[in-house]
Amino acid sequence: MKILIVEDEPKTGAYLRQGLSEAGYSCDLVPDGADGLHMAIHGQYDLVILDVMLPGLNGWQVLQSLRDRGLQMPVLFLTARDQVEDRVKGLELGADDYLVKPFSFAELLARVRIILRRGHAGSEDSTLRVADLELDLLRRRVSRNGRRVDLTAKEFGLLELLMRRHGEVLPRSLIASQVWDMNFDSDTNVIEVAMRRLRVKIDEGHPVKLIQTVRGMGYVLDVPEEA
Repeated sequence: MKILIVEDEPKTGAYLRQGLSEAGYSCDLVPDGADGLHMAIHGQYDLVILDVMLPGLNGWQVLQSLRDRGLQMPVLFLTARDQVEDRVKGLELGADDYLVKPFSFAELLARVRIILRRGHAGSEDSTLRVADLELDLLRRRVSRNGRRVDLTAKEFGLLELLMRRHGEVLPRSLIASQVWDMNFDSDTNVIEVAMRRLRVKIDEGHPVKLIQTVRGMGYVLDVPEEA
């Protein structure tokens, strides 16, 4: 799941992105309201974490613009403004929750999961399936042929990307940017190592191998034609 963080305090923004990434979410971070609005409109995010006091457009204006455009992605306000009228204003504009700084990351993570669970309740895409491989986005569980597969947060994010775009060959540069949030460096083998580990967990012991390497192009998750 993709989360957009709009936060102008560098330390807070970096802390949020690192913590949520380690929890298995794909996160983008922008430091001002105008860029946050642009990203939220075009980025197809599952959740926006939005500060109120931002350079350019403030959080109220960003949320108002999103709702005026008919965009209903969940929004969690994260701000030092703790007056009751501020909370009421945020909720009336269409925010889903409001957390006051300083905050506990454990509480933030719990609220994020509740909002995402609420937003995907009954949604057909809460579970991704390819052949006998299933990925439960809400419970963050993976199974192959009914048997649980334990993955790290990065492995889960990598598998989610492959399953969401199954049948499509994904270049290493795209995988690096989406899962590791980095530019692809041809001198690093982090993607190859991660793919080998994921392939062992997903495909080893199964007659049908779903994760395939396309030489010179990238990786694809799909059912082979001969299967």
